[in-house]
Amino acid sequence: MSEISKLPRHVAIIMDGNGRWAKAHKLQVAQGHRRGTETLRSIIRESSDLGIEALSLYAFSTENWKRSPAEVGALMSLLLEYFTSEIDELDEKNVRIRILGDKDGLPGPQKQALIAAENRTRENTGLKLNIAINYGARDEILRAVKELAGRAARGEIAPEAITAADFEAALYTHGLPDVDLLIRTSGEMRLSNFLLYQCAYAEMTFPTVLWPDFSLEDYHSALAAFGKRDRRFGGRNE
Repeated sequence: MSEISKLPRHVAIIMDGNGRWAKAHKLQVAQGHRRGTETLRSIIRESSDLGIEALSLYAFSTENWKRSPAEVGALMSLLLEYFTSEIDELDEKNVRIRILGDKDGLPGPQKQALIAAENRTRENTGLKLNIAINYGARDEILRAVKELAGRAARGEIAPEAITAADFEAALYTHGLPDVDLLIRTSGEMRLSNFLLYQCAYAEMTFPTVLWPDFSLEDYHSALAAFGKRDRRFGGRNE
């Protein structure tokens, strides 16, 4: 295990590479997503055991609806299966679940399962597990702007009085610390519309390993590298 000198408060992960993993193993894409779920379980458990405050996972973007009906259907089925099978353990480990994204745009069974998971774990005080489903950062920012514009139009707040705190309170991630460490697997080096505002000062790492093969050793290496970063937040450390 890599030596971890300092843990990030908030880790965000873009779980990329399920499709390429399936292709490399001559399997259907759905089987790659299923294998990726096993990695997801181990990373959530390890984050909870290490005492990381918040873990945000990019599961399904607003753009993912453009994929084939077969793949979207498989993802929705896997989503429902995951919350049905894992909710007991997550609740027992004191994990609090929050869904980032537009739940109203999901099929009924999936929407109800997500709402039930949020409600069941609402009072838990351990790992804050945030799962981005039907999520897009530009959409999130636009929603926040519209909410604040509506408040201003109703005379609830003066436009010139709007603060960064007001804006952040209108985001899906309200109350969470900014992202400290962003991990994107598979070697792709882009954010893909994920937590754009929250990642303003995030340290980023792009391991080439595909998500289904992302091991605890890989995770520890990313956390250890974060602990060695010199974070200046726009200033200088003299």
